[in-house]
Parts: sequence; C-alpha cells; structure tokens
Amino acid sequence: MRKALLHLLLMLLLIPELALAQAPAIQKINPTNWWVGMKRPNLQLLVYGPGAGTLTYTIAYPGVKLLKTNTVENPNYAFLDLTIAASAKPGTVRIVGKKGSQTVTKNWELKARDNAPKGQGVTQADFIYLAMPDRFANGDPSNDKFSDLRDPNLDRNNPFFRHGGDLQGAAQRIPYLKDLGVTAIWFTPVIENNQPLTNEGGTMRASYHGYGFTDQYNIDRRLGGNEAYKAFVQKAHAAGLKVVQDAVYNHVGNTHWILQDLPMKSWLHQWPTYTNTSYRQQPITDPHAAQVDKKVTLNGWFVPFLPDLNQENPYVANYLIQHAVWSVENFGVDAWRIDTYMYNDQPFMNRCNAALLTEYPRIHIFGESSVNNVVDQAYYVKNNINFPFKSNQPGGLDFVLEGAMVGGLKEVGTPAATGWDNGAQRVYQALAQDAVYQDPTKLVTFLDNHDHNRYLSEIGEDFDRYKMGLTWLLTTRGIPSMYYGTEILMKNFKDPTDAEVRKDFPGGWPGDKEDKFTAAGRTAKENEAFNFVRTLATYRKTHPALSSGKLMQYLPENGVYVYFRYDATGTVMVASNTTDKLAALPTARFTERTKGFTKARNVLTNETINNISTLQLPAKTALVLELLK
Repeated sequence: MRKALLHLLLMLLLIPELALAQAPAIQKINPTNWWVGMKRPNLQLLVYGPGAGTLTYTIAYPGVKLLKTNTVENPNYAFLDLTIAASAKPGTVRIVGKKGSQTVTKNWELKARDNAPKGQGVTQADFIYLAMPDRFANGDPSNDKFSDLRDPNLDRNNPFFRHGGDLQGAAQRIPYLKDLGVTAIWFTPVIENNQPLTNEGGTMRASYHGYGFTDQYNIDRRLGGNEAYKAFVQKAHAAGLKVVQDAVYNHVGNTHWILQDLPMKSWLHQWPTYTNTSYRQQPITDPHAAQVDKKVTLNGWFVPFLPDLNQENPYVANYLIQHAVWSVENFGVDAWRIDTYMYNDQPFMNRCNAALLTEYPRIHIFGESSVNNVVDQAYYVKNNINFPFKSNQPGGLDFVLEGAMVGGLKEVGTPAATGWDNGAQRVYQALAQDAVYQDPTKLVTFLDNHDHNRYLSEIGEDFDRYKMGLTWLLTTRGIPSMYYGTEILMKNFKDPTDAEVRKDFPGGWPGDKEDKFTAAGRTAKENEAFNFVRTLATYRKTHPALSSGKLMQYLPENGVYVYFRYDATGTVMVASNTTDKLAALPTARFTERTKGFTKARNVLTNETINNISTLQLPAKTALVLELLK
C-alpha cells in the first residue's frame, strides 16, 4: 500500500512535466483565413494548441513572409507576424511548426476577394431598422437549441430564455422591411454567445441579446451560423437593403475560448478584487478628474460575467482590429455599430476605425456612448472642441437628441409645452449645439432601443405624440434608426427587467395567434401607425431635401416649432404645434426659406394648401409640407 501511494505521489509530481512533454499541436488559427489584395499587407496570426508557443515556425508560400514569431507567457500560444505581398495569389498556405524531431502542420487559406458590395456605409438617405434576431422571426426551428452548447434551453414563455428567432426568419421578412421604407437592417450581435445562463438579479438569463462573445469567428449556430449570415447579407443587398453589424470590443463572455486558457494575464484588465466600471463618463473628459476615477470607468468590468479586454495590449488590439476587417470582408456588411464605445481605450478605437476606413472608405462607423450632454457626446466623434485627444470616429448614436425628443414629447399637450426650456425647446436646443461636431449629419438618431423603455410607453401611449416624434425622427438631420415593433405600436417599460422591451414580434413564429407582419393581422390603429411610418420613410427616400439637404430651424414660439430641410431640388417645411389647442401660424417670419413659394403639399395627406401665408396647425400635430411655387 505504501509503495502504491509513493508511486501515485510520484505521478502527481510528474504531471506538469508530462504535460510539457505532450506532442505539440495547432488547434486554432485566428483569423481563420485572409485575402490577397488587401490594402494593409501586415497580419498577425494567433496560433493556439498544446505547446504551440514552443514550436519554430516556417512558411514557404510565394508572397507570404513570416517576419517574426512572438511567444508569450502561455506556451500554448504563438503570434506570427506576416506580410502578404501584392503579388501573392490565392491558395492554401502551409504553416509548419517544428520542435526537435516533431513537425506540426496546419493549412490556412488565402482567398481571392470577390466583387460583392461591402462597406457601402449608411447616410442620411438611409432609414435603419434595429432588431434582435432571437426575438424577430424564426425561419428554421431545427437550429433553435443544441444540446452541446452551454445553454441548451429554449422557452418562449420564459422572457429570459432564448426564443428561437434566427437569420433565416429575418431574411423571410425582408419584403416587410422594404414595404415599410427601411433601407438598412441592424441586428444586435450575431456572433457566437456560447454562454451558460447567468444569474442577474436573482434570475437566470440567457445571452440571447448577443453581447457576450465566445468566439469572434463564428456566427451563433442558433441564428444559423456563418453561412446563414452570408446568405442574409446577400439577400438584403439583392433587395436594396444595407446591413449594419454590431461590434463589441470592450468585453467578451467569460466562457470565451481564449479565456479558458489565457495567453497572458494582461489580456484582461486585472484587479486585486473584482472592480466594476462606475458607468460614469465624466472622468474621461473632465480636465480635473482623478486618474483612479478614469481608470475605474475605462478598466472596470461592465458586469462580472463580461471580462474587460485590455486593448493597450498590442496582441489584443491586433486580434480585435483584424476581426473587424475580416467581418466586413467575409460577410459583406456595410456599416459598423460599436457597443459601449466610451469604455474602450480611445487610441485603440482610432486605430481600429482607421483600419476599417483604409480598407472600406465608405463604411460608416457609429458607436454607443450613452451620455447626456453634447460635449461628452462630441468627444467620441470627429469634433471641433479642443480636447487633448481627438477621435476619428465618423458618427455616433445621438443619445442627446433622443433625450431631448422624448423629454419634449412627454410635455406635448400640457402647459409645460410652452415653457422656456420645455417641449420642442429641448429639441431646438440640442440641435443648436451641432457646431461641436465636424459633421452632425453622420449621427444616428433614435427614439428608443433594446436598452431603453419602449418609445410608445415613454410618451404615455399618446398617438399624437407618437406621430410627432416619428415625424421629427424622419425629417430632421442625422441618420434615423427605429427599434423593431415601433411601427406596430409595441410598448412596455423595463419593469421589472429589460426583457419587457424585447418581446417577440407577433407573427414571427409558426403558429403565432397574431401576425403583425401583415395588414390583415394588424388592428386599425396599428395599420395607421405602420402606414404613417411608411409614408414618411418612402417620401424621405425619394426627396434629397430630407435625405441630404441642409437644416434651418426657428426658435419655438408659443409651443410651435418650425424647421426646414432644403437643397437645390426642393424645400420641406416641418411645423409642429405642441400645444393642446389649434394654432394659426403666420409664415412671414420664415421668409428666408419660404420666399418664392406660394403653396404646399401636405406630405402625409397629399392635400394641397394653396395659400401658405398663414397655416392652421391642429393641436398636437406636426405638418410636413413640400413647398411649391
């Protein structure tokens, strides 16, 4: 017995040595492939497998040169610096690693670039539709759940579990989106989220939202996988729709494959004890801020199960930047929305933005910086403020204008509507500060999203306010974005959780009792809402005054807010009466924009107004008038 115990102890002591003696292997290479003819010739391959970092590497392929093999703390990783010459041809690159008498090979593909559209960008001429794939439509029930994933659950009756929506289902609804007047579709992240259920506030929840990546190079199988995403983008493009990809650089899911065997401690922001971000943006732009406050904002973890990536680590930065370029080239997406933009290392963000814009000069990049003032919002985009750091991000999500529009709409029809800083004054004042941005037309505007209370509920389910807000959204400057279901009056507050504002689109699943994708399945009021959005969205697409024209606004007076969109092809006047009484509006004050015009066409009703010297504005109504001579 004693001899057996001694033998066992000896074996336990030898386990580390045995592990080191294990035959080296290459299990993964990221990026999984690349292309010839890219504008940036340099590439860094992450090579992973037992002992991968102990190998001596060679590559013998015309036009591909191995510049350097980088080893790190973990011997299971090597980072290979390559340069790919313009003369390189498509083919299979054989990566060879040697250690003593052992030889390991792994094939890695260089592909030819195709001529499919990619990186087309979105502009003011577009109307973006934001949807959560899991909650929009289920086109393939066979991919609803997988027993080998960490979360094998599916239950539409549980608001916190996955519901089975997928990319095939979304593809089947492209005609619906086209009919609505949408020109671009933005999904919350489609990348693999092989996360287990997480305990959030005492409730076990799935990562159906998509913000906990576990493998950047795989689209989640429950959405259909990589081929389904390619097919969706191709179908969207064929129908004239663009596709926006939702990116996350700040964090990953805590079961991400790299986190199961970290390359080095500095891959993540590490703290002596768990430290959450403060969610405060002020220390980043505050010239008086303490460094510890800035560090907590930037390097603290978003939540405990979303570890914070250290983008100052050059290997992390390369990994994320290359994946961004790979995604656009591989899937052909047109624009890039960036989650939690303000929590990222900003010099890294500039490098990543530059890499995308170098390869795809027309691509639009807009990040999420949830702030409440124009100075902080401007910091994260190209701006005209003398900040010590200058962002190169072309656009961003306009949280300031969202707050102004929703806040003002809540006061429409009340005595507060005519207050000094209330009602439409909020909107006017937000837009009056546009000088801080180099190009405010590249901001993406919205009334709600997957993290906020539903728009209709925020404004008290008041249909007049609903129409006024959507009129502002679709006629003012910026790139309008609408959250799925707003067009059919979906409502709810985040009470008790955000699941309440992420409900399934009725009719997206076989057997649904109601099908809101069809006019027959919608109520009269829902059809009125749908048709209202469609009318404005369709008009916007065909009238450059709205899609690319200038904005001129007039100070609101007595609760009436007037602005114009105009260019050489035409002039559109938007007049909003935010009071609860009929208002007569003499137009002599607006001669700067109305000179030469004598009549107008009401865009929403198609009625002609033969004399525009005085307009009659019904209570709680916004008129959209195409001025005529």
